[in-house]
Parts: sequence; structure tokens; C-alpha cells
Amino acid sequence: MTNRPDVIAPHARKPGHHHMSIPNTTTPASIHLAMEANCLAVVPTGIAMNRSPFIAGRHGPQDKSLCPPPSVVNASPLDPTHLARPWQHGKMCPHMNDKPDIAVLLPCHNEAATIGKVVDDFRAQLGQARIYVFDNCCTDETAAVARDHGATVIAEPRKGKGYVIESMLDKVVADYYIMADGDDTYPADKAGQLLAPVLAGQADMAVGARLAEYDGASFRPLHVAGNSLVRRLINWIFRADLTDILSGYRAFNRKVARRVPVVSSGFEVETELTAQMLYYRLKIVEVQVPYRGRPEGSQSKLRTFRDGMRVLWKLFSLARSFKPLTCFGGAGLVLLTLGVLAGIAPVYDYAIHQYVYHVPLAILATGLIILAAISAFLGILLHAINWRFKELHNVMVRGRD
Repeated sequence: MTNRPDVIAPHARKPGHHHMSIPNTTTPASIHLAMEANCLAVVPTGIAMNRSPFIAGRHGPQDKSLCPPPSVVNASPLDPTHLARPWQHGKMCPHMNDKPDIAVLLPCHNEAATIGKVVDDFRAQLGQARIYVFDNCCTDETAAVARDHGATVIAEPRKGKGYVIESMLDKVVADYYIMADGDDTYPADKAGQLLAPVLAGQADMAVGARLAEYDGASFRPLHVAGNSLVRRLINWIFRADLTDILSGYRAFNRKVARRVPVVSSGFEVETELTAQMLYYRLKIVEVQVPYRGRPEGSQSKLRTFRDGMRVLWKLFSLARSFKPLTCFGGAGLVLLTLGVLAGIAPVYDYAIHQYVYHVPLAILATGLIILAAISAFLGILLHAINWRFKELHNVMVRGRD
């Protein structure tokens, strides 16, 4: 049992009493009672009470560090800072303050030539931000250079950008995140513009779109065409209007870090991030940024055909998983059309001669129409299952942001 005056445990009341007295120092008009399983907490009105398992009095005195701080409990009910950032449950939740907690995330694989400048540039633009460099199997001095420039270095032993981003979202807790590359191709001086719509609550993620301004050395041959193909497919599947799907320069909030799963292993992870955002109906905006070529001494890790095929396969997998009715229904429609075309001759034979001369076409048409029906049924079934899982996901993540 706690001795805090703002927490009253039910078992502390006298038997037979069915009311609770309020201390004279608290006016009834400025409080309300938030009842949990075995405690009644007196909280100022206007404060958003998070219904988490770490409410004061649930676990006893040993969990006081997880309760709302006294400055929040005694805050003015008209203070908007407490409404904007209610306390969160969990072990690494930052306290409420006027300055947002921003983390800069930089995935790196052998970027010793550029990482020092990148860290310094982001610190100059976002002085209050924490800068993390993720060492993804580097064999050069990337980690040492990053530490010398004041960044926190975290090692990720699984090679692949997808693994790095998964580790970023798992290990770093902040209110807002900036993700860029360690190769100095993204301008740090655009970080403020990228963060602005996210800080203002106008979007959950802002993407630095690169295709409006770039120099000749920024993209390899076929990269612009490949980006355009992926963009058109994503926009068609999810009915979006984005211009750059594959950008690695992004700002996003805690909601994205907590709700969006990452299962890709390589460079196709940007495609997955965009598709997951659209699938879970989170808001994306684009901010036009210039895209520079790599400086001398920095080597690209992209492989045009290998990574391009991985992106296209990821796109097909996402369409199959997120839009099964569109994917399998479209396949069923194609099969049905082919079956009808194959069946024209056998039907004509039977209608005119009462005998089927084109037996192979009849068998083919029958098989295609059966496959069309199976594909359509599979699409409907998976769509219903997907919808149910989406509902379950929304309930499970509610209140975690």
C-alpha cells in the first residue's frame, strides 16, 4: 500500500463505508476518479489517463517509477503540454516536457569516409536530438569515427538494411525519429522541413522525395525507371499518389515505430515500410529534397538487378498478403477469361453438331474455369481473414503510442 495522498486503496476504507472523502486541499470541481482493478487515483481533469497495467497502486510501492510523476498529477488541467503527451507505460518512457524527444537513426555498412560529416551535420541542425549509428557488419572504422563524433553506436550482426531498421525500431525509444543513410547523400539541412508535418500532427511519416532534384551521379542506370515502376504499382494497389517509394530519408512518430512491422532483410525494406503505412491507413506526406551523389571514396552497396528483383518480389508478396482479393480475384478473372476463350470452340461444336470435336480445348476450358473459381474463393477467404487480423491488430496496439 502506498502512502501517496493522491492514491487511495479500496481496502483502506472502513467496513460499511461506501463513500470516499476528498482531502480539503483538492477542489471537487478539478478532479475525477480513475478506477482501476484495485486502486482509486485522484487525477486532475483534462489529464488523459492511460489505461495501462502500470497504474499507481496496481503493483505496490516498488512500481512508483512507473506511475505518473507528481508534476503531472498536480498539473493545471488547462496545461496543453500534458494533454499532448500523456504518460506512457513501459520501461523507457520519457517524462513530459516542452521539448520533443528526437532520435536520428543512421544505418551504416562501411561508411567511415562520410559518417563523421553526417553526424556533425545532423547535430548542427537538431542539437537536442540523440544520434544513433547502427554498425551493420562494418569492416572499416565506421564505428570508431561515429563514436569520435559523439554518436551512440549499436551493432547489428545480421547483414541487411531490413534487419538494421528492425533493430532501430526495437532498441530506440523516442517521440519522433529521423532516418537517413550514412553516405552523405541526404541533406541534413532538410531535417527540419521533414519533421515539421510530423511534429504538427499533420502526418505520421514524412518521406524525403528525391526525384524532383538530383544530379547525374545520384542514380545508376535503370534506377529511376525501376523506382517509377514500383511507384506506379504501389499507387495502383493502395490507391495512393506518392512520387518516391524507395527513399531512405524519413521522419516519423512513435505510432509508426510501435505499429508498423518490419520483416524484410535487405534494401526492399523501404518498399515494405511504405506499403505497411498505406495498409494500416497511417498518414504519409512527401517533402521534396535534393539527392546528392556519393562523395569520393564512398561505395554504393546496391546491386541493380539483384536488388531490383528483390523489390519486385517484395511488391508481389505485399500485394498477395495485403490485397488478397485484388491479387487472387484478378488472377481468377484472367483464368476465367482464358477458360471462356478456350471453351468457345467446344461449345460451338456441341451447338451445331451435338458432338464435341475439340476435346482437348474442352478439357482445358473446364480446368481453367475451375481454377478461376478456386482463385476467387481463395481471395474472398483470405480477405475476410485479413480483415479480422486487422481488427485484432488495431485493438492490440490501442493505447501504446
